[in-house]
Amino acid sequence: MKQYELERVLPEEIEKRSFEIITQELGEKKLEPENELVIKRVIHTSADFEYADNLIFSPHAVEIALKAIKEGVQIITDTNMGKAGINKAALKRLNCAVDCYMADEDVAEYAKKNETTRACASMDKASNLPKDCIFAIGNAPTALVRLYELIKEGKIRPRLIIGVPVGFVNVVQSKEMILSLEGIPYIVARGRKGGSNVAAAIVNALLYQV
Repeated sequence: MKQYELERVLPEEIEKRSFEIITQELGEKKLEPENELVIKRVIHTSADFEYADNLIFSPHAVEIALKAIKEGVQIITDTNMGKAGINKAALKRLNCAVDCYMADEDVAEYAKKNETTRACASMDKASNLPKDCIFAIGNAPTALVRLYELIKEGKIRPRLIIGVPVGFVNVVQSKEMILSLEGIPYIVARGRKGGSNVAAAIVNALLYQV
C-alpha cells in the first residue's frame, strides 16, 4: 500500500499555509504591491498561476475600489453564485451590500420584451440605481458589453468593473471592450479564463483590505 506524506496543518492555519505556498511558487515573479493581495487571492481560489499575468488593473484600481468600499458601496453581480461567494460578514462590517438581479421577474420580462439576455437587462436595472456601484461580472460577457454601452451612452459610471467572465462566445471581445475604456477603473482577466468564483475572490480580496 502506497504511503502518502501529508502536511500537518491546523485547520485555522490552512489558508495561511496556502498563501505561503503561493508566494513560494511565484518565486521571483514581481507583482505590483497594490495588486498583490488581489492576484494571490485569485490564485488561492483557482490554483491557477496564470492569473499573475492575465489580471489587468487600470491605474490605482485597487485604491479607488477601497475608497468606494469605505463609503459603503453597493456591489452588483451577474450570478447568484458570485453573490453567494462574497463574504457577508465583511460586507456588514463595512456597511456595503451585494445584489444580483438575474432572477428578478421584472428583469426576465424586460429581457423577453427586448429580446436580450437577463444579464443585459440586469445591467439596465442597475443603471437606475441612485448611486454608482461596483460591478463584479464572472459569467456573462453580455453584461460587460451592456455596461460598455451604458457607459458610452452616459447612463452609468461604475466605481469599478471586475470583468472576469469565463467561456468562449464574445468573452475575449467583451473584456477588451472594458479594457478600452478611459476613466473607468477596472480589474479584468484577459482571455477566456474567469468565473463567478474569481469575481467573488476579487471582491473579497478588496473587502479584506479595509
